[in-house]
Amino acid sequence: MSDAEDGFLSDVETEPQQKVEGDEELCQLTQEVIGQGLSLLCRTGNGLGHAYVKLDLKDKALVDIDAVSSYIHIRFLDVSSNHLTDLSPLASLTQLLWLKVDNNSVGSFKGQPFAQLTFLQWLSMAVNQLTDLDGLVGPALETLILTGNSIKKVSGLHSGCFANLVVLELRGNQLETTDGINLPNLQKLYLAQNAITRLEGLEKLENLITLHLRENQLNSLDGLSSNMKCLQYLNVRGNSLSDESALQALVCVSTTLRTLVVSENPLVETTEYRVSALMLVPQLERIDKGPIFPVERTEAQLRVKELKEEEITEP
Repeated sequence: MSDAEDGFLSDVETEPQQKVEGDEELCQLTQEVIGQGLSLLCRTGNGLGHAYVKLDLKDKALVDIDAVSSYIHIRFLDVSSNHLTDLSPLASLTQLLWLKVDNNSVGSFKGQPFAQLTFLQWLSMAVNQLTDLDGLVGPALETLILTGNSIKKVSGLHSGCFANLVVLELRGNQLETTDGINLPNLQKLYLAQNAITRLEGLEKLENLITLHLRENQLNSLDGLSSNMKCLQYLNVRGNSLSDESALQALVCVSTTLRTLVVSENPLVETTEYRVSALMLVPQLERIDKGPIFPVERTEAQLRVKELKEEEITEP
């Protein structure tokens, strides 16, 4: 998943396409359809034979994928834009590395085959009907994309089950807090378009580089932690930050933060927010879509100096 960073890639980022319900005829998977979707001939695991390892079954109006269970050498599988609720036939595909299940009707991870998919590194289940993460395990997962579901609470995301996870995408769900993500190795976290009002549990994200919180309901950045020693990019565009005091917690990440996106917050209209941010984080290189101007950096330095002088002269 590419970075969803404002001023860089987010403006061209596309949402997973929603299913269009119509009069299409629902289908069961046949050997003929499988044959048409196979590609990428590779050596098998023992090196003694060859097999196709890539299978494209997207947009086939499928209601089941039972027939795929015998194709045990598949490593890359796309079953997006179908009508699937049950992924259990994948349990025998133990060589899977990459799986895309976007735009289906999966309602739960319970009863699904992920415990058997011990080599799976990349999983996308955007725009399904998931409400929680119970039942999901991924010892080899590096990227997990769950955009556009109905997840209200994050639980079970800890390093014991997801030791290798570095990218987590939860845009467009129903989260109210950041709590529950206990993943010290995580590097990129995308939580835009939720209903988040509280930043909690972030002290556990010691290796996080990118935190994307666009279009939530934050009125302060309280909850940022000095334990976040790698954070370089923070996007809080389109929240409810109303004055300079809402930015105060930026001090916690002042030594590492390089890019801050705060546009479309109330404070942008009423304060000199760019200078205020620079006073808290002198090392910033970009605010919103623009670089820091020398005059802004100078103004911030002068204000910091004045504040220190006032503190010294106060009785």
